[in-house]
Amino acid sequence: MNGGDGHRPVLLREAVDALALRADGRYVDATFGRGGHSREILRRLGPAGKLLALDRDPKAIDAGRSIADSRLRLAHAPFSRLGECLREAGIEAADGILFDLGLSSPQLDDGERGFSFRFDAPLDMRMDPGQGEAAADWLARASEEQIRRVVKDYGEERFAHAVAKAIVAARSREPVATTGRLAAVVEKAVRTRELGQHPATRTFQALRIHANQELEELSLALPQALAGLKRGGRLVVISFHSLEDRIVKRFMREAAQPSGLPAKLPVRASELPPPLARIVGRPARPGAAELAANPRARSALMRVLEKL
Repeated sequence: MNGGDGHRPVLLREAVDALALRADGRYVDATFGRGGHSREILRRLGPAGKLLALDRDPKAIDAGRSIADSRLRLAHAPFSRLGECLREAGIEAADGILFDLGLSSPQLDDGERGFSFRFDAPLDMRMDPGQGEAAADWLARASEEQIRRVVKDYGEERFAHAVAKAIVAARSREPVATTGRLAAVVEKAVRTRELGQHPATRTFQALRIHANQELEELSLALPQALAGLKRGGRLVVISFHSLEDRIVKRFMREAAQPSGLPAKLPVRASELPPPLARIVGRPARPGAAELAANPRARSALMRVLEKL
């Protein structure tokens, strides 16, 4: 099932299956997007079920208002405010929480948002244009070292030094204020390109992650999600690059290990404190049929955690 605006949700069946839905359960779609996962959850819920859907993008919330279903409650908020949104919705403990990280297709395909170098448009990159600082404004004031660090750490770009130097040199002549200008500057600075990838891909990813504080948001949201689940509730996370998945993997691994162990003291297995959660199954990736229909799903990886 597609979401609105032609968005094709990744791992749709697998993610909703992993939530192990109860007909009368309370669920959270922490990244509504265009509602693909939410629609499938609503389709499987019974009349007494409830779904809380969050998104920081006002256009996503506007799209959600087209769903005429009293079981759905929308919240215009980043998922770092998950705990607050649960309280406001009157949900003491959820049966399942889903995160589908990264950008939705409508965000990428809307040139005016500034996420893609396929369009020459203002370099904004904010998921919520009413919050934070546009990427162009940050590039105008950041030092060369700050730009290098962001491009290297968030884009894993091996030519980060050359990219930062080129951006600083270019802005001394004319502001780097559009996606087209940034892509052209980076293309000249990156000496070799990866097969099938534009030379500016990693730099655009880095600036988007920085503009939206995506990794910080995720690190804040995951503990709130686990705390907001009831016993037996499921946390399902779909990530799209190694930086996100590293945070998710570490969080789930730590939650599934006994906590509060005394340092350097022998402890019997029977004396180990119980873990907070258990990891469910192995990480899942899209199958061949989904990849053929939706090439943007190629980097998706889904992990599942169950609260004990």
